[in-house]
Amino acid sequence: MHFQLEDLLSAHDLQQLQARLASLDDSAWLPGAQTAGSYAKAVKNNWQLDNQHPDFAALADVVLSALDCHPLFRAAAIPLKIHSLLFSRCGVGEGYGRHVDNPFMPGGRTDLSFTLFLSDLESYSGGGLTLELPQGEEMVRLCAGSAIVYPSGYLHRVEPVTAGVRYVAVGWVQSAVRSSEQRELLFELETSCKSMAAAHGRSDALDLLYRCHTNLLRMWAG
Repeated sequence: MHFQLEDLLSAHDLQQLQARLASLDDSAWLPGAQTAGSYAKAVKNNWQLDNQHPDFAALADVVLSALDCHPLFRAAAIPLKIHSLLFSRCGVGEGYGRHVDNPFMPGGRTDLSFTLFLSDLESYSGGGLTLELPQGEEMVRLCAGSAIVYPSGYLHRVEPVTAGVRYVAVGWVQSAVRSSEQRELLFELETSCKSMAAAHGRSDALDLLYRCHTNLLRMWAG
């Protein structure tokens, strides 16, 4: 299951991130290929903000805080940890060819990946994130401040930028529930319970459904 988080960042936080990233000089950015695996290195053509840069921690905290308090993200991803965050910059001709994310990174297991778009759509062309789904390819290019979350096992690519500069934040989630299918079932069950509670209030039947959701989460978490 993949899903979008529209307006993940507030207008204020987005403007602050955009201004700070645009103000950084080239010395703050490292070749993205340095963090790619040996196979993906050949197709990774982007720049990443040095995670030792003085501004990195504050920028990352804005993104992580927004994710941590987003109800859809918490319900669908069931995050145990959000890790390995990076900020990527692609100029004209740059992108990231077809690849699959590594199953483990220094921060943890990669069950889900996310891309948070930070550039206004009219400020650049190209640069779409193309996901290879069972039903076919889907190209994602979202408004600044919105994010896409998808299973890390998907093949995907970042199309070359044809004009302007594309900034995104990318990171990974180690979920408390490893199975994508189980996470989807838990999400659907929790969503149904909340809808029933809003429409009809508490009931014995709803108590049993919440018990089912809680015990399935207890059973599958690990």
